[in-house]
Parts: sequence; C-alpha cells; structure tokens
Amino acid sequence: MSSVARNATKQNIFKEMKDIDLTSREVSHQCGVTMNDSVEARAIAEFMGQDPKVTVTYNPATIRIDGEGKLIFKMDEITEFLGREMTAETFEVNTSTHYGRMVRIDDDTVILFGDMNEVMEYI
Repeated sequence: MSSVARNATKQNIFKEMKDIDLTSREVSHQCGVTMNDSVEARAIAEFMGQDPKVTVTYNPATIRIDGEGKLIFKMDEITEFLGREMTAETFEVNTSTHYGRMVRIDDDTVILFGDMNEVMEYI
C-alpha cells in the first residue's frame, strides 16, 4: 500500500517523538501483532479490522494489527473469511513479531493480552 493510500485511511497508531511523554509512568494495555504482508495476513487484517476497537496499519512489507486489552484470533472465523483453512500454526508462521502476552488457548484460538494480570489464569 502506498504512503498516500495509508495516510488516507488515517489508521496509524504511531506518534511523532514530539508527542510522546517519556516521563509518564502510565501503563499501556495495548497488544498487537506484526505480520509479513501475504494473502493470509491481509485476510486476517481485514477480518480483525471489522472490530472498531482494532487498528490495522498497512506498511510496505508488513501489516500491524493493534488493540486495547486483548485481541482474540479465532481460526475457524478466519478460515471462513479467508476461504481456506487457517490454523494456529499458520497464524504463528505469518506473525513476525508481537507485543503483549500471546496465549494459544486451544487449536482454534490465539489471544494476545495487553493486561498482564488478565493472562495469569492461563499460565
């Protein structure tokens, strides 16, 4: 996606350095994933982007999916949207990095938690 198209979407979570308060002790409860741009990643981003609490940022070679609190990736729902099988393993292969705590609940569900206290029941 070109920078013109990306700027037109107004979906960018990044702040300029002048807008960042480095003295703040406030804890962020954001979480997110960065995926290499691919057919699967675009489908996941488009599907997750239907949620108004999710921000999708398209970069030249990657796609970021960011949320507040937690992001729930249901493989059966993504499979239906994509039109072919999406497994948790394929999801993890397409994920180049993430922030927050990633927990694979079962074969169908991967959750990213921004609140570390909320993840405690899974570890």
